[in-house]
Amino acid sequence: MPGFSKILIANRGEIACRIQRTAQTLGYRTVAVFSEADADALHVQMADEAVNIGPAPVQQSYLNIPAIIDAARRTGADAIHPGYGFLSENAGFALACQHAGITFIGPSPDAIELMGSKRLSKLAMLKAGVPCIKGYQGAEQDDATLSREAGRIGYPLMIKASAGGGGRGMRLVQDAADLLEQIRSARSEALHGFGSDELILEQALIDPRHVEVQLFGDRHGNLIYLGERDCSIQRRHQKVIEEAPCPVMTTELRQAMGEAALKAGRAVSYVGAGTVEFLLDANGQFYFLEMNTRLQVENPVTELITGLDLVAWQLQVAAGMPLPLRQEQLQLNGHAMEVRLYAEDPAQGFLPQTGRIATWEPALQDGVRIDHGLIEGQGISAFYDPLLGKLIAHGATREEARRKLLRAVQDSVLLGVQSNQRLLASLLQHPRFVSGEFDTGFIPRYFADHDCLRSPVPSAEELAIAAALLYQASAQAHHAPLAGWRNNASVPLHYRIGLEDQHWPVQLHAVPGEPYRIQVATRTLDLKVVQCDGRWATLEIDGIRQRHAYRLEPAQLWLFTRPGSLRLVDRTQALAGSQASVSVSSGTLKAPMDGAIVDVLVAEGSPVSKGQLLVVLEAMKMEHPLKSGIDGVLKRLQVRVGDQVKNRQILLEVE
Repeated sequence: MPGFSKILIANRGEIACRIQRTAQTLGYRTVAVFSEADADALHVQMADEAVNIGPAPVQQSYLNIPAIIDAARRTGADAIHPGYGFLSENAGFALACQHAGITFIGPSPDAIELMGSKRLSKLAMLKAGVPCIKGYQGAEQDDATLSREAGRIGYPLMIKASAGGGGRGMRLVQDAADLLEQIRSARSEALHGFGSDELILEQALIDPRHVEVQLFGDRHGNLIYLGERDCSIQRRHQKVIEEAPCPVMTTELRQAMGEAALKAGRAVSYVGAGTVEFLLDANGQFYFLEMNTRLQVENPVTELITGLDLVAWQLQVAAGMPLPLRQEQLQLNGHAMEVRLYAEDPAQGFLPQTGRIATWEPALQDGVRIDHGLIEGQGISAFYDPLLGKLIAHGATREEARRKLLRAVQDSVLLGVQSNQRLLASLLQHPRFVSGEFDTGFIPRYFADHDCLRSPVPSAEELAIAAALLYQASAQAHHAPLAGWRNNASVPLHYRIGLEDQHWPVQLHAVPGEPYRIQVATRTLDLKVVQCDGRWATLEIDGIRQRHAYRLEPAQLWLFTRPGSLRLVDRTQALAGSQASVSVSSGTLKAPMDGAIVDVLVAEGSPVSKGQLLVVLEAMKMEHPLKSGIDGVLKRLQVRVGDQVKNRQILLEVE
């Protein structure tokens, strides 16, 4: 029977922290690995030992198998847990662990290799009798074959990276005219993300539910399923909200999906934690989508309704012990719901965001769990996935879980980097979500023009709070009383508070012993600062007391007013009319975020047309196509493939 005492976690962020908590609770020693960008990360601080495995790019660190195996050897780690993402579904990594005499906490290399290929796994599922979607999963990968097979399948269809996951290398094609461009894009993203550009094609089911079944197997031939999760709320094919159980699940359907998942597991003699994902249509028909041979991001909702620690199960199975429960002993209790907190800007097509965490205060309460790897001062770089953490709630009913989760989302304070917090709160409050009537088309259908997908406009109260906090800071800098400290105190102060490319005038009149009188457009507010300490401000606005988190930095104020933050800029001293503006017809193309240039499709002097793809930027494991805003000629090209670029850096100019 295999045994181990020290576990190296070959991952980062919240999942590395999560695995360490269970491993350390069970008495194991832990080893963290980290890139140069993660030297001060929480998962490094939590570990008993930690090893630097290379520079920030994942290929040189978290995907560097020799460096990770060497770190295990140097620290005496006799087991490796891959987490999820990175090398968790890499058969070569599992095999390297075997050859090094290290226990790999996961399934066999054969199972990983088969189920990690959407092409090969679908062939195996068809053979095992698991319901599958019509498609093409052949070995021939040339454009002519894929075009011919696409015509046979019909449109709309999905292109999928055979080795992929997380929405990367996935494209929906509505028309044959777009097929070859989408194939090129999917291949490129798949190659950069997974090291393989192999693709499969599938008939697109329009707006089904995405329902997955949690499997667990041991080395003694036992295999059970632990209920299902509904992961239908997605953007760009990536999950945003997950819950268990599925709102439309019946006992009969659960059994049928569970037995289909068991067929999939038995086909590969599965050991460890795995997830079989299905698409469920409105008629109750379900189809195999893929199998993930690892722990899932959304595993906490299963843990909360079963009362089980799936990481503890992983460690027990890897140590050769049998599963703690039989299928008939499993009980599902209550309802659990999870949201994914991303560093992204929903108003700009969910563009990933970089920055530095100024404040992070997760709102923990009874029935709420928050899995994260964040610490204040930490940088969020373009090298890794934009997932910051997960907020999970459990209740006796679905409505109780939703209500608890909504409050946790609204009250968790994140300052310093833009996030999807406002979107999450809006999703949780939407009437269709509240009633459980949703599918994978929910966000495109109901949120295409929603306020939370537009750039925020600060309210009169938010602008008034900003002016008051700026005034307080100025008075404290002068070591003066907080009201009436100026020689011309009877004259109102005029502020200009900016957000992105806009700004708003605000007047503040301070009289000793009285609340500030603040004018914003046609509204007048009386605001009293009861207390502020640099993190929290207690304010009384028109007689109502409120408490807001904030962080004031030179020339900017991060302000948290439930359920999200605003980055407000003091433009009071800026000269009128000095604001830079770029017209919609500008030929200057700037990087929308930090990232790496992975493709340049034009050369200086070449003609370009409006909407033409010019450059492809890779950031946070996704490719972002950058297109021309005008017709013209490429005047200046300032980047080449492989360049690392900064947010707002000029890439090229079209004349």
